[in-house]
Amino acid sequence: MAFSVNTNAGAMAALQSLNATNRSMETTQSRITTGLNVASTKDDSAKYTVAQTLRGDLGKLGAVTSSLNNAKSVTDVAVAGAEQISDLVNQMKSKALEASDAGLDQESRKAISNDLVALKKQINTVIEGSNFNGTNLLKGTAAVGGGTPVAATGDKVSALQSIGGGDTLTIGNQALSEAAGTAFGASGTDADITNLALADDSTSTTTAAATGSGAAKTLGAKLDTFFDKVKTSLSELGAGSRQIDGQLAFNSNLSDVVTSGIGNLVDADLAKESASLQALQVQQQLGVQALSIANQAPQTLLSLFR
Repeated sequence: MAFSVNTNAGAMAALQSLNATNRSMETTQSRITTGLNVASTKDDSAKYTVAQTLRGDLGKLGAVTSSLNNAKSVTDVAVAGAEQISDLVNQMKSKALEASDAGLDQESRKAISNDLVALKKQINTVIEGSNFNGTNLLKGTAAVGGGTPVAATGDKVSALQSIGGGDTLTIGNQALSEAAGTAFGASGTDADITNLALADDSTSTTTAAATGSGAAKTLGAKLDTFFDKVKTSLSELGAGSRQIDGQLAFNSNLSDVVTSGIGNLVDADLAKESASLQALQVQQQLGVQALSIANQAPQTLLSLFR
């Protein structure tokens, strides 16, 4: 082997090895710092593009979840209102039955009438107050067209179900405000209830409907019809709420699966990278020493000239 001071092959080889070790250390330190094995398309284009697509799907799932949560809030408010109305109607039915007793004196019937007016006002207040973010599923008008039921006019709630955006979950308006008006008169009109205070004189020439007990029976029948409507609304709202809860649970699980999938593609194994870093640090120190030794090699040529 020729000896030369112009070309130090050993030093060049040692330098190349040290540079390779430094590049590996930079890569390992980047993985440890970011926690990612694939942080850029320069690391692995295929995995990076797949991960980016999945991250986009996660964002869409977040939008779907937000839509479902809004629908859940609207529906839960409507369910709470309908359940309260159901309890109030049961109280009204009991008082209407009590007022239908022909042997009841007029003062007692008038007191019952006052209680019924208060309960009616409370029902109307519940319907008006069952509002979330400007949406009220209980306040509306029922509509029927051509023998085929048509959705009630009024607020309804729709929610996204999938990231495709094509499928929507819709819960229609229950139109309880109109049904309540049909049952015991519109808000501010209490004639159907105040008629309970009419006299119930058996010698009177008035019709049965114009007597206190007759008015109570008529009101009772209307309340039964209204209660059936409330039961139907409770069933529809409950089914819609359960469907929303189920979709939210599925979206949560799907989001976890997608997140895990992204992690499997791009996350770094920090235990492995830590061990690699330790080895590379030793290699770097040895490389520096090897380069130092290689750089001193030309010094040995000076002994030939002594």
